[in-house]
Amino acid sequence: MASKWTASAPDDGGLDDRVPFLARLETQDRSALLALGRELAFTARTILIHHHEPSSHVLILLQGWSKVTAAAANGYEALLALRGPGDIIGESAALTGRTRSATVTALEQVRAVAVQRELFTEFLAHSPAVSFALLGLTSDRTRAADQRRLEFASMTVRERFATLLLDLARTHGRRTAEGVELSVPLSKQELAGSVGASREAVQRLLKELRERDVVRTGRRALVIVRPDVLRRLARADASG
Repeated sequence: MASKWTASAPDDGGLDDRVPFLARLETQDRSALLALGRELAFTARTILIHHHEPSSHVLILLQGWSKVTAAAANGYEALLALRGPGDIIGESAALTGRTRSATVTALEQVRAVAVQRELFTEFLAHSPAVSFALLGLTSDRTRAADQRRLEFASMTVRERFATLLLDLARTHGRRTAEGVELSVPLSKQELAGSVGASREAVQRLLKELRERDVVRTGRRALVIVRPDVLRRLARADASG
């Protein structure tokens, strides 16, 4: 039987940045790494890792989704990434010895294995395959982030927002009778932080999309009814 962490490779022979860390490991390495830590449970909206705190451990997510955020000097909070089952968080600070570079917060109930920094780095020192898997993950994430910055630089806020909703529908969507519901509960502020816009701008865009029956919203719930309209909005810059 195939493991739930089995990775699938894209056509270019590499791995996608969304392929989580555990999926990149052989079963034996995966089991050995998880055995080094202890399992923890977090409720929704609990902070898993604080920005600027010293690094004492890494977390390997087993269940639930979390958000990675960083705040600018003026207080604006940017949503940098979403991390879910199989992902590792806190590894950069653990490897460099620096303080945490971002805050990670549970979006829902999360289960994770915490591995002390010394045990984690010692494990990597004796496991070249795991070290290369972690290096590959870091490279894939950097490449994807660079590509997204390049794409977003030429887009309006409306186009960035439409692109974000389509991405979330593809990676975190579940089909319902109404349409595609986003399974990750993101607030308007968190959506705004993902596209570099204000909460007010996103609120206006959502109002416009609701009036056109492109999306339907509830408390931390968003259903995409007309993805075809979002695709046209996302391509507006290229076609214009």
